[in-house]
Amino acid sequence: MKSFYLTDAGRVRSHNEDSVTILKNASNEYLLMVADGMGGHRAGEVASSLAVTHLGKRFSKISSVGSELDAVNWLNDNANEINNEIIEYAKNNPDATGLGTTLVLALLTKEYLVFGNIGDSTGFVLKNGHLHQVTKPHSLVNLLVETGQLTEEEAKYHPKRNVLMKALGAMEKVELDIFDVDLSSEAILLCSDGLTNMLTTEQIERVLNDEELSVEEKIIKLIRKCNVRGGEDNISIAYLVIKESGEKE
Repeated sequence: MKSFYLTDAGRVRSHNEDSVTILKNASNEYLLMVADGMGGHRAGEVASSLAVTHLGKRFSKISSVGSELDAVNWLNDNANEINNEIIEYAKNNPDATGLGTTLVLALLTKEYLVFGNIGDSTGFVLKNGHLHQVTKPHSLVNLLVETGQLTEEEAKYHPKRNVLMKALGAMEKVELDIFDVDLSSEAILLCSDGLTNMLTTEQIERVLNDEELSVEEKIIKLIRKCNVRGGEDNISIAYLVIKESGEKE
């Protein structure tokens, strides 16, 4: 399997509060993660790094995450450990006002593919050349859209579009949204909203479907496109090709 991940500060923010990685364990299971931090005095990058580093260390120490139910429990247990670490850090660092982070992840084994999410970073699968959004954002505007108070177009430009309803570090106990995903997907794409706020799904698809580009070149091109359009936020992408185009299951 081919994979690549990259993060970029963008053209507006003075520093990068995102964290991203792709890991493989001894059983050839893959864990992809993107976290988009928030908080005062550069605390956002602390929160996102805590999330990715914590889960990464735990994943690297086990030979397998086990069954799908084992994996879901493992993910939620670790999410609560991360949540507690972030809360504790905020208590001990007065400058870390509003410390927290989103987290979107994908866990791929031979038997299953699950996504986990809290916040407004996004997880997609590529199937038959089309991107399908798996996760749902825990944002105020998404709640307003779901209740019919805003249209999707109005939500894109709403002044409170960055307000989150859930995040790691924002509440005493957390539970990830878990999604069971069809293993027939061709690829996994995780990203922070620095990508999805700058490019449409169709624009991202066109780059991912360009057979003349390598996996690395596709991700670099997506980030470059975001920056050409203004690069208003940090941009992070994790991309894993499960099977090549035309490859049989």
